[in-house]
Amino acid sequence: MDNNIAVLEGLLFLAGDEGIDNESIKTVLDIDDDEITGLISQIKDSLKSADRGLMLVSLGNKYKMSTKPEHFEYYQKLVANPSNFIFSNAALETLAIIAYNQPITRLDIENIRGVNSDNMVRKLVARSLVKEVGRKDTIGRPMLYAITDDFLDVFNLTSLDELPELANIELDEDEKDIFATRFVEEKEED
Repeated sequence: MDNNIAVLEGLLFLAGDEGIDNESIKTVLDIDDDEITGLISQIKDSLKSADRGLMLVSLGNKYKMSTKPEHFEYYQKLVANPSNFIFSNAALETLAIIAYNQPITRLDIENIRGVNSDNMVRKLVARSLVKEVGRKDTIGRPMLYAITDDFLDVFNLTSLDELPELANIELDEDEKDIFATRFVEEKEED
């Protein structure tokens, strides 16, 4: 059974805001440009239905999933209310880094987290939990970020002084592997 459409949808989901280009699709699916064009066309067509909330867009040489503009008012309601925001581990980690180190640049956040944080910082700014507070006086004059009063409201704080103190935490050997987990996905029986 050919499941390239399903795999490509998954790849688009994993690529997120970054999108995915033809070369990456070719490498993963081991198909040529004509097959990619056909798959992209099929996915776009299936998403055109009024009962679908997503669409497939191409920006430059990359493809990515996006929400439909006709539903913007609903998305805005969710984003505008910080209490509706479900905090992922990445969001909480980024917020903590900013709260304890503000003002801080995106690059400094990334150095602490060890991963690209551009999209997360942008989401937190859009939700008014983080704000731009100026520029650092260094080469390139990068933007500085700090938390907002909305951050304090969402976390029921009157000031940053109420944040818990950071302690030196020592991890057991088993806990040092960030990929180790005690949860194992059960395999389905045929």
